[in-house]
Amino acid sequence: LYAIRLGCVALRRGEVDWVLAGAVSAADPFFIHAGFSLLQAYPESNETSAPLDQNSRGLYASEGVGMVLLRRLDDAKNQTTPILGVIRGSGWSNDGKGKFVLSPNPVGQKRAYERAYEEAGLHPSEVNYLECHATGTPLGDRIEAQSISDFFNKELPRLGSVKSNVGHMLTAAGMSSLAKILGAFESESIPASIQITNP
Repeated sequence: LYAIRLGCVALRRGEVDWVLAGAVSAADPFFIHAGFSLLQAYPESNETSAPLDQNSRGLYASEGVGMVLLRRLDDAKNQTTPILGVIRGSGWSNDGKGKFVLSPNPVGQKRAYERAYEEAGLHPSEVNYLECHATGTPLGDRIEAQSISDFFNKELPRLGSVKSNVGHMLTAAGMSSLAKILGAFESESIPASIQITNP
């Protein structure tokens, strides 16, 4: 998503006419598994990973790759290639120093929402679905849910996370979320976030 944000900025400035943006996650499985085990981010053998569920006890790492071709909307309209979606705005923020590597900073999360919605010219009430980062870790999901609740002022849209379906693709996680949303636009339905029994 960072690459997509940079590509959008370059397109708006007129620096480029086409952007190929994407991400790859194919790290050495031993180091990934060892690292997340040390951080106690994996569920135990009798536990489950179910992002956005109160019973979830961790994440499952996965591999993947995703690429998108970006153009300014006016230029894309003049081409025969189908337009799968329109990016109206994006926002980012640095969490700064947190308590723990798996503990996001709610102030930073809310700031990213504010910047994205301001750039897009959208009011939170206009949004009916939010694809969450939601890794499945109890602390991370709880903090993200609270940040969402604070930003949307209790009027929550529908929530989901593709990580329940494909795992956490780490550096390419944002691409799996984007692929889910673009597929939802095309099929006019939102794929279910699975294994949720206690939201």
